[in-house]
Amino acid sequence: MFRVMAFLIKKQDIDTQTFIDHYEKKHIPLICSLAPSPVVYKRMYLVRDDRLTREGGVVDFDVVIELGFPDRDAFLAWMAKLSATGAGEQVAADEARFLDRSRTRAYVFEEYVTAG
Repeated sequence: MFRVMAFLIKKQDIDTQTFIDHYEKKHIPLICSLAPSPVVYKRMYLVRDDRLTREGGVVDFDVVIELGFPDRDAFLAWMAKLSATGAGEQVAADEARFLDRSRTRAYVFEEYVTAG
């Protein structure tokens, strides 16, 4: 499976719950209306609670996004739909409402799994 992991940071003037609500209730429906949903489309929001985790260093993201595609071509086709004229502008405009886009990082992985 071809995977992408993105590390996103919310805008400073938005509280965490507002960030999550916007992402889940507005951004995800927008993305899914512009391109077919990937095989895997997970959002894992960072829990900042000293009672639950011990932070050994600086954590500079608020959510990790995991996207999974059958192969590289499927990923490139998905990206082409989201960056097409009209769609790309909608995505960028919405992201500007709740993300600090200048700090977004994304990495591509090719997954190998050993069963058993």
